[in-house]
Amino acid sequence: MGLLEQKRHFSVNLLDWYMVNRRDLPWRRHNNPYFTWVSEIMLQQTRVDTVIPYFNRFIGNFPTVQALAEAPEEDVLKNWEGLGYYSRARNLQAAARQVMELHGGEMPQDKQAVFALKGVGPYTAGAILSIAFNQPQPAVDGNVMRVLSRYFLIDEDIMKGSTRVLMEELAGELIPEGRARDFNQALMELGALVCTPKAPHCLTCPVMEQCSGRIAGRELTLPVKTKAKPPRPEQRLVAIVEGRGAHRGRVLVRQRPATGLLARMWELPHVLAAPAAAGKAAGPLADEPAMALLAGSLWAEGFAARPEGLATHAEHVFSHIVWSLQVYKCTEQDQSNELPLIAAEARAAYDAQAAASDHSSSASAASELATTYSEQFHSVTSLLSNQSEDADLLDESPAADDAQLTLIGKGDGLTYRWIGPEDMDKMAFPNIFLKLISSYFAGAYDDVNE
Repeated sequence: MGLLEQKRHFSVNLLDWYMVNRRDLPWRRHNNPYFTWVSEIMLQQTRVDTVIPYFNRFIGNFPTVQALAEAPEEDVLKNWEGLGYYSRARNLQAAARQVMELHGGEMPQDKQAVFALKGVGPYTAGAILSIAFNQPQPAVDGNVMRVLSRYFLIDEDIMKGSTRVLMEELAGELIPEGRARDFNQALMELGALVCTPKAPHCLTCPVMEQCSGRIAGRELTLPVKTKAKPPRPEQRLVAIVEGRGAHRGRVLVRQRPATGLLARMWELPHVLAAPAAAGKAAGPLADEPAMALLAGSLWAEGFAARPEGLATHAEHVFSHIVWSLQVYKCTEQDQSNELPLIAAEARAAYDAQAAASDHSSSASAASELATTYSEQFHSVTSLLSNQSEDADLLDESPAADDAQLTLIGKGDGLTYRWIGPEDMDKMAFPNIFLKLISSYFAGAYDDVNE
């Protein structure tokens, strides 16, 4: 069988299979360009089963491009909370505003205009144009490249731009006239359900008879893909600061900067521990120096807090970083006699760790951090000891109003806020901090300082 016949076999059998086996997904029930667009952005690096409830909630709250464009950013992020890769949500809203300003609120049907929208790449543009408008545009993502690599026995590295161009040309040639909408979704469906990465279901594949990769016994070695650089490990110390007095029943959170990783989202205060030596994972710090470093970093921001003990360990994985989190329950402090005098012990602990680490770069960094935060701690205790002995205790303070709950950090200038359980439905948190704070309010860490 020649290449032309092999292509025809693929297109005809794939479409026949799809019309019988396609999943009933909410964004497939309408040829609404906005719904298609939202679903494709959500599906980037996220499984279909995970996306469905998010899609339904998002469309319920922002049913049109105009509704999304006019919504407060915090509301958009809150509806995206837990889905990850939050820049997708910001770009989606920015693009909705572009559509309102440049196209009268209607999704453009011109390829260049769609591609010009914020956060829309070649794949997403092809998906929107083909699925929403039935235009014969290829939509090539990782699933599609895997299917084509196997069926046509393509040995080119799919991480290369030249390979993507090759795949887009090939996918475009396979689209039957007038069937772009169904064909592209069929190709995506085959990659998601049958031609899977590690255990392809070749015996149930509608195009197995002419699959060159299967015939050559290469279905498990294709596609060729250069391994991505492993994410950088970081050890971070996290503070769950329990309020007292005016802040009783609340915890301290802060808002991240307006740009960069997790921009404008809320989180628990945390600090980078001593970095790992080159090529090695960062290990956990001993509790005493960890608590000293954490308390010192909080003091640098204008908050006196006493770490009571380790609450839990957690991990948060980004595409390029892995945060290993040591989470400490802390108590808001005021009087000098309430502040823990652990700076000297912390320095000794850091020095011991440095010696045990055979004088590595990690040990050196740990020792330097110990010096810095020991000095900060001595400054803290000295300053607080000069306070009036008859100063009101935190436990006797009146209830705080909204103005007292929001503060600006002295060191990084970030916004800090004391929040209660009722605020969790209004503010957007990365999933790891959402879980930690929810666990705190549920009483999961009540026995830490007992």
